Amino acid sequence: MPAYATPLIWSVAALSTAGVLFRPFRLPEPFWAMAGALVLCVAGLLPWRDALQAVARGNDVYLFLAGMILISELARKTGLFDHVAALAVRAARGSARKLFALVYGFGIAVTAFMSNDATAVVLTPAVIAATRAARVKHPLPYLYACAFIANAASFLLPISNPANLVLFGDRMPPLTSWLARFTLPSVVAIAMTFIVLYWTQRDALAEPIENDVPTPPLTLQAWLTTLGIMLTGAALLTASLHGQDLGWPTFIGGLLTLAVVCATQPRLLVPALKEVSWGVLPLVAGLFVLVAGLAQTGLTAQLAHWVRMLSGLQGPEAVLGAGVAGVLVGITSNIVNNLPAGLFAASALAAGHASDTVTAAVLIGVDLGPNLSITGSLATLLWLTALRREGHMVGAGTFLKTGALVMPLALLPALAVLR
Repeated sequence: MPAYATPLIWSVAALSTAGVLFRPFRLPEPFWAMAGALVLCVAGLLPWRDALQAVARGNDVYLFLAGMILISELARKTGLFDHVAALAVRAARGSARKLFALVYGFGIAVTAFMSNDATAVVLTPAVIAATRAARVKHPLPYLYACAFIANAASFLLPISNPANLVLFGDRMPPLTSWLARFTLPSVVAIAMTFIVLYWTQRDALAEPIENDVPTPPLTLQAWLTTLGIMLTGAALLTASLHGQDLGWPTFIGGLLTLAVVCATQPRLLVPALKEVSWGVLPLVAGLFVLVAGLAQTGLTAQLAHWVRMLSGLQGPEAVLGAGVAGVLVGITSNIVNNLPAGLFAASALAAGHASDTVTAAVLIGVDLGPNLSITGSLATLLWLTALRREGHMVGAGTFLKTGALVMPLALLPALAVLR
């Protein structure tokens, strides 16, 4: 590789990542990721064959995301989540604190069984509708609950975050092994995120709210969507239990749910397909190519060396080393977004023959670390897009003030209990 290639690759990757995070000229995130990938290939910095191989490595992730966003959009279009949100408002009985806890709890369930991106894309608009119906003056705590739980609960199950599929790839552990290692850190992360978030929002949660709000009835299509969610979740848990890929079961579940629901109401088909956030797929593909380009610079080899060094530690030093790795990856995820960070980490872990403890710590960093900033994860970017669509704006500085407390006070205890 020519000497000038390395700085050029880094420049293209940096500009593309900045474009994804800040959307110059209001161009969507996928445009910048795909533009960067195309520049690498056209300029001869990355062979076309390597780029296509990089795109192909994400097949399981694309299938998983496609299935999840199909089901999520159906849940939104059929009013399923609006119904559940209205029930939550009534169950809160005029208490903002109870409503906050209910939204947080529902966010845990959606994240665990439908992925953190579903929480961002589908739960957020439903929560906005619920806060409007309840005449909430300060909706930010409930919106924060959607964003922060989307990351905090995203390693409860293998299916809870596409980044989990990226990090482990075809080395995904069986469900029993996953639960044995990640259940306690997940519980700690979820509990600490709730405590700190509640404390930071305690003044806004002191207001009274309405509780007599209309509850949209559950239509046949909403019931069928619920059934599709349950069956898809069961298929995913079964696949995870046997250590199999999760992409095809999710995609097939999404297609079957779409087919059954639209068979009873055909006019849902076109709006459902049109309003799905398909842009996430080229975004992910572009990021895969950018990571392949950076791998040409020797970065993966250097990271693999550090992984081998950390994995070779013994006793308390091994635990400390794994914790340091998790913290560094968590911070890095906020700089470049956790999906590229997860892609790099996956390559480095595989090349460095990482120990189980180091791999687990890195996964927690990739999943939970992004709660620091608004650009940390794909889920948070999707959450921000959902807010804009509903007329709400949350600035990067505002989010960072809360994230600077929430993230470390959840990440460090979660890493501390990892075994």
